[in-house]
Amino acid sequence: MNNHVTPEGVIVIERFFDAPIDLIWQMWTQAEHFKNWYGPQGVSVPKIDMDVRVGGKRLFCMEMQTPNGNRRMWLAGEYTEVMPNQRLVYTESMADEQGNALSPATVVTVVLEDVGGRTKMVMTQAGMPEGQEGASAGWDQAFTKMAAYAVHQIAG
Repeated sequence: MNNHVTPEGVIVIERFFDAPIDLIWQMWTQAEHFKNWYGPQGVSVPKIDMDVRVGGKRLFCMEMQTPNGNRRMWLAGEYTEVMPNQRLVYTESMADEQGNALSPATVVTVVLEDVGGRTKMVMTQAGMPEGQEGASAGWDQAFTKMAAYAVHQIAG
């Protein structure tokens, strides 16, 4: 596992998954899989819409428990590159429930490679504003959830 934030505000995370590349691709591109791993520990995804094609939109809600009750955060974006089982690129912004951006967009790039039946994934998120160093830790927690979910899917 390799995980770092560059001085230019780019998060780079490299992970290997004991799962075939097509399953990892589905986990990024199918709502029923995505909602089961996305977000840090303790975060759920109660609402998600994904139109995975170039120009397609994405909108989802992350929900977390806080001492003051549930907190919801909406994220929206657009797919700009879709190469099945190889590469996925999309924009992402904080948003309202209708998908209207409330923050500048970041660009998330996911590159997948089959390595002897395992999947190597390199995820970058470019354009991170200053003070978002915690986002890297959030991704790391999400990918730990992704690995466990993948094992569960393989086991059936």
